[in-house]
Amino acid sequence: MIRTGRHFLQIPGPTNVPDRVLRAMDQAVIDHRGPEFAELGLAVLCGLRDIFQTGGHVIVYPSSGTGACEAALVNTLSPGDKVVIFETGQFSNIWRQIADRLGLDVDYVPGNWRRGASAADLEGRLRADKGHAVKAVVVVHNETSTGVTSRVPEVRQVMNRLGHPALLIVDSISSLACMDYRMDEWQVDVTVCGSQKGLMVPPGLGFNAISQKALAASKQAKLPRSYWDWQEMLKHNDVGFFPFTPATNLLFALREALKMMQEEGLANIFRRHARYGDATRAAVRAWGLEIVCEEPLEYSNSMTAVYTPEGHDPDRLRKIILENFDMALGAGLGKLAGKAFRIGHLGGFNDLMLAGTLSGVEMGLRLAGVPHQEGGVMAALNSLTPAAKKSEPAKVAR
Repeated sequence: MIRTGRHFLQIPGPTNVPDRVLRAMDQAVIDHRGPEFAELGLAVLCGLRDIFQTGGHVIVYPSSGTGACEAALVNTLSPGDKVVIFETGQFSNIWRQIADRLGLDVDYVPGNWRRGASAADLEGRLRADKGHAVKAVVVVHNETSTGVTSRVPEVRQVMNRLGHPALLIVDSISSLACMDYRMDEWQVDVTVCGSQKGLMVPPGLGFNAISQKALAASKQAKLPRSYWDWQEMLKHNDVGFFPFTPATNLLFALREALKMMQEEGLANIFRRHARYGDATRAAVRAWGLEIVCEEPLEYSNSMTAVYTPEGHDPDRLRKIILENFDMALGAGLGKLAGKAFRIGHLGGFNDLMLAGTLSGVEMGLRLAGVPHQEGGVMAALNSLTPAAKKSEPAKVAR
């Protein structure tokens, strides 16, 4: 097939990079020790605080989100410290792997990959922890592999009610700048993120937003760190610089993305993503397919994971859609491999892009012979643009 038009990248990240952001990074590299870079560094570090909704420090690494996960742990914990990590999907499992390799004592709370972190399970564990052996609780806010959003405020409420001093570490990689996330109000101690999803920037930047409590913990933590060391970063960040060579052109891109988000406004960004989540789920229900997330209060507005009927391979469906319509959908990961596909609807995204995405899925279901009902796209359009109430026909002047 000869491909015309634009490729539809509808995986849950990396996401489509807006033209403004691409143009912003398309310029000559500047001296990362000069005054022009200092202005860039300070603008980015200040703008990020608004997105994380924090008054604290935000540290930027040239790294993936996984690198930022490691940074969160090595800066706050010591060998043998106990951490509670909730099993919510593939990415919570990555947290467990990192923690295991760092020599931490991991309590991996079992989950079914269809629900978020359980505040009730956490309460039982922390209530039994009389000696405060648990030093950190790790929650993936939005599980990219399942489309399940954990209710972080409820987790913090349990910790506060019990007066437990553990740090709360939250992975917001596929939720930041898509769904309401209030770091300071929710009393999150470390928030981890990456550049390639809601922030609308290519992969390559990892973030740690840190509370004063986490900063104090870092001064006592004994896990080895060098590249990831917050203290070294903060010394240089105060004046807009970094202790090593930064990803200069990605920072140009991030500055432009932050401008775009400021222009739209966080509340409008959250409303936009909520509309897309609602419309996508309306389409899935109309097709007669099953959404992986089983708790409506935990539906993700970043992406939707969908089961294919038994006996029908989601990877074959994805292959047919890619070959015929030049659209990439996310594969099922971990326990969902060969069972589900994922539709990304986050970042630099609009109504027509969603309509095109869901049209591609519906046409793919036909071509792949996947049992479904017609009308998913129309259900999504009705969700996006509810029909006006019927009234008397207007009289047309002649």
